[in-house]
Amino acid sequence: MSHSVRRHLRLEIDAYDETIRRFIPGYEAMVAVAADSVAAIEPDLVCDLGAGTGALAEALLERAGVGIVELLDVDAEMLSRARQRLARFGDRARYSLRSYDGPFSRCDAFAASISLHHIPTIEAKSGLYARAFASLRPGGVLVNADPYMPFDSCERDRLFRYWADHLVASGIAEARAWKHFEEWAEEDTYFPLDVELDALTSIGFEVECAWTDGPMVVVVATKRHDQAASGS
Repeated sequence: MSHSVRRHLRLEIDAYDETIRRFIPGYEAMVAVAADSVAAIEPDLVCDLGAGTGALAEALLERAGVGIVELLDVDAEMLSRARQRLARFGDRARYSLRSYDGPFSRCDAFAASISLHHIPTIEAKSGLYARAFASLRPGGVLVNADPYMPFDSCERDRLFRYWADHLVASGIAEARAWKHFEEWAEEDTYFPLDVELDALTSIGFEVECAWTDGPMVVVVATKRHDQAASGS
C-alpha cells in the first residue's frame, strides 16, 4: 500500500492540520471522542493506523491512562511532521514507516482517524479488522473515526450535501467543494455504516457508535474480556 497526502489532497503538508478542519465536519470533536474512547480502557500500548501528522496520537498521549502510542503511516512526510509535533512526549511516541496491510503485534487498542477509508474493498477492510481482533488483548478496542456513506442514493445525496455545506461554510467555493469529492474518490471509498458494523461483529467485536456529525462517525469496537488474543 502506498499513499501520499500531498498528492491525494493537493495540499502542502504544512497546511494539513489547518485544512483538515475545513474538510471534515466536527473534526476536533471527532478526534476528542476517539481519544476518550481509547483512553477509557487505560491502554499500555495503542497502535495508531495511518497516523498522519499525529493529531489523534497527540490527543491520546494527552489522556491520563494512555501509555505508549505507536504511529503507523506510509507517508514519510506526515510521520516527520508527527515527530516534531510529539517530541514533548519522548519515547511514549513510537514511529513505524509502514502500512497497516501486514500483521500486527499484540496491543491494547487500535485507533484510526480519517485513514481507513483508503482501503478499497470491504473484504480487505474485514481482513484488517480480523488481524486487529487477533492482536488485541481481551477488553481491547478498535476505534475508527471516518466518513461512512449509505448505498441509498437519496440518503447519500443528503449526506454529501451536508458535507459540502461544511466546506462552503469553511470558505471553500461550492463548485470547488464538489470537485474535492470527485478528486478524493480517486483513492477514497466510503462504505455504509451498517456494512462496516456487520463486518466488525462477524469477526467477534461488540460495536457502538460513539459520535456522529453528518457522514462522520466514531465507531468503537470492543473485544470482550472472555475472548483470547492470538497476535504475535
